[in-house]
Amino acid sequence: MNIKKHIPNLITLLNLFCGCIALVFAFHRNFEMAFYFVCLGIFLDFFDGFFARLFKVSSPLGLQLDSLADMVTSGVVPGLVMYQMLINTSTTMSESYMQIFPYLGFIITLGSCYRLANFNIDTRQTDSFIGLPTPANALFVLSLPLVLKYSDSLFLLEILTNQWVLLVVTLLSAYMLNAEIPLFSLKIKKFSFKDNALQIVFLLLSLLLLVFFQYLGIPLLIIFYILLSVVNNKVLKK
Repeated sequence: MNIKKHIPNLITLLNLFCGCIALVFAFHRNFEMAFYFVCLGIFLDFFDGFFARLFKVSSPLGLQLDSLADMVTSGVVPGLVMYQMLINTSTTMSESYMQIFPYLGFIITLGSCYRLANFNIDTRQTDSFIGLPTPANALFVLSLPLVLKYSDSLFLLEILTNQWVLLVVTLLSAYMLNAEIPLFSLKIKKFSFKDNALQIVFLLLSLLLLVFFQYLGIPLLIIFYILLSVVNNKVLKK
């Protein structure tokens, strides 16, 4: 029995397990623990591919398992978190409408599902991404209730408790997951600054954003990642 070939799939299943735990915490509105378990799941998601390449045991089964695990950790969890946020928004809607409105948060889950299915058959996304990766989108969404919890800004409080703002965020999230916008990959394949300058600059600036803005730095760095990719695409076209 070749144990090596099962290690990447085991790591993928641990990613799925983290997603299941994050779901339980999200149901109980413990967004901080849900965030940490999603982060752990994303960390494991990186290493299942790493070990598959290291042991040269990549397989169609591993590809499908990876997407199914991501569907929970980076698809269902952010959808549920947005659902929970929409429940507690300030609103002038009637009670009957507000019983239905929060379910729109699961549009994020639908967008994630479509992206993951499309990613498996899209041969263009080997060295870069087309549209926002589901883990990045999940981190963006899961950081919002933490920004709300730890920020003293009345402006952010008003924005993140407004149902229409959250609905726009939900729709933009689903759109960005499937938008035809090339985004650079953070994978480092050659150990030289010239070949990885963009990735290194992004990682350094991301670190600064997290140090100075803490949880607010997470949505800021996701937005920065998208903008930097757009600028990079225009530079490459020249």
